[in-house]
Amino acid sequence: MTEQFYVGIDQDQNEGLTHLGRIVRDAWVFGILPETETCVGWSGAQMQSLYEKVHSAWEPYAHLPSRLPDELRARHNRLYEQAITSAKEKGWDAELKDDD
Repeated sequence: MTEQFYVGIDQDQNEGLTHLGRIVRDAWVFGILPETETCVGWSGAQMQSLYEKVHSAWEPYAHLPSRLPDELRARHNRLYEQAITSAKEKGWDAELKDDD
């Protein structure tokens, strides 16, 4: 079995608005990773470890952006708004289809 490596948030689909991309972006929100870290070439084990850290960071806020303190909420909004705007400019459609 061939080990797969993450392509990095900059090369991920839809500006990183994927499961793995959201883990990286949330790690930026919480300061787990610097915003310059794209995680390119990270193994599944490394991404799992990052997921666990991000999951723990979200727990005090019930995994809801609206419960984040002002500074974290502002960072979350900035990072996600940038990604969503860029993805839409490139043709991404956030609407769920019948097969989603």
